[in-house]
Amino acid sequence: MMEMHGEVLAQVRGQVGLITLNRPKALNALSLGMVRDLMTVLLAWQQDPAVLAVAIRGSNKEGPFGAFCAGGDIRFLHQAGSTGNPEIEDFFTEEYALNHLIHNYTKPYIAFMDGIVMGGGMGISQGASLRLVTERTKMAMPETAIGLFPDVGGGYFLSRCPGHVGEWLALTGDTIGAGDAIAFGLADGCLPLDAQAAVWEALGAQTFADGAAVQAFVAAKMIAADAQLKGVRGDIDQYFALSGVPAIVAALEAADSEWARATAATLRKRSPLMLHVVLEQIRRARGMDLASDLRMERDMVRHCFFLRPGASETVEGIRALAVDKDHSPRWNPARIEDVSPELVASFFVSPWPAHAHPLAALR
Repeated sequence: MMEMHGEVLAQVRGQVGLITLNRPKALNALSLGMVRDLMTVLLAWQQDPAVLAVAIRGSNKEGPFGAFCAGGDIRFLHQAGSTGNPEIEDFFTEEYALNHLIHNYTKPYIAFMDGIVMGGGMGISQGASLRLVTERTKMAMPETAIGLFPDVGGGYFLSRCPGHVGEWLALTGDTIGAGDAIAFGLADGCLPLDAQAAVWEALGAQTFADGAAVQAFVAAKMIAADAQLKGVRGDIDQYFALSGVPAIVAALEAADSEWARATAATLRKRSPLMLHVVLEQIRRARGMDLASDLRMERDMVRHCFFLRPGASETVEGIRALAVDKDHSPRWNPARIEDVSPELVASFFVSPWPAHAHPLAALR
């Protein structure tokens, strides 16, 4: 049985619900329609006793796999944020509710995180009960480059990485591969590229006793993957434990390693304001459950788009990166040293009373 949703292909084969993200030209970036289709399908399958487990993959121009999901549809966010389109509010509310459902899904949810897994792609995979990466996985939360923050529960899952890896990934937006994703607790194992198609086909063809058996079948195919960043883990923990963004950048700029210099140069390109906001986000989220973190992020995203009229770092960041492509964002404030604590604090004031929060129902 195939349900054609255009950009979300959903099919029950045998005892498993199979989802393929089918927007390859945009690297499967999530539109509001895709978020709604995913939510509809997952809610239906959660109630369907014939579906023992769910698996999700992406596609590229050659066919299945190759790219998982590059994030949210940032061109839509730019257009909606520039024109005050209310669908932008629906997008974030519904996307975060989808992230929450996946983390709390009552059946095994297996994510095939091949190729690019960034931003919103992390949101629909980090809550999986089995997170598979491959030799070509490129994983990142690169939001500070567009004047945003690692949302979709990023505060929750990044803050739970070992040491201060979460702060490093969130502030720099650096990309990691399979071995580091596993070492940092952002993936459960590596599935070899040449095994993906056969495992996927077997999910729909074999008979399983229960959902746990589906997940165990896939987990048995995982192989080891080498972590590349072992050598700088100590540096990450040392610098990204410091009290604030100015201290982190000053220490990196004073250090005498290539890694420290490159990391400082990366941070100098990011939105100064959002670096401060993101550091606060990750550190607050360490003490939060997922629902509380998603409510905080929903507050933050309202501030990013609407509560600084004419001065949205996010609209400007997307303009420079994806619309005009001049790669010269005009950040405001312009320097890390010029960001005031009051401005940072304003992002954490909820625009809603608790009972009226768009995500009040999340538990």
